[in-house]
Amino acid sequence: MDPLPAIRRIDTDRNDLCALEVVGRFTAADLENAYGLLQAAYEEHEKIDLLVRISDYEGFDWNAALDESIVGAKSQALRHIRKYAVVGGPAWMRLAVGVFAPFMSIDVRHFGMKDESAAWEWIGGQPIIR
Repeated sequence: MDPLPAIRRIDTDRNDLCALEVVGRFTAADLENAYGLLQAAYEEHEKIDLLVRISDYEGFDWNAALDESIVGAKSQALRHIRKYAVVGGPAWMRLAVGVFAPFMSIDVRHFGMKDESAAWEWIGGQPIIR
């Protein structure tokens, strides 16, 4: 049986809202899968909102972060994302969002795990619980 991917889609109540959950350690294959989900959303909508929940974070494969196709996908994402909510993650993530947010063309905010409902409210959507 194949292990579950580290980056998983969260169903939402809006077609132009993509939500993902990152669990554990992710690899280049996980990032490719996530950018594939985003690409599908871009094909339907010129602009989307993105919420990423990071729980039980165990790091990532540095090769994934530096992979040429991943870097290209990141730059494409910046052209299509209006609002980006980051929920949870390690302590350094809040600092990184705070440092880089003023230089980004998208509205990005970090929320602690206990503030996840505020993140959903800010992004203007809700997860669909099945």
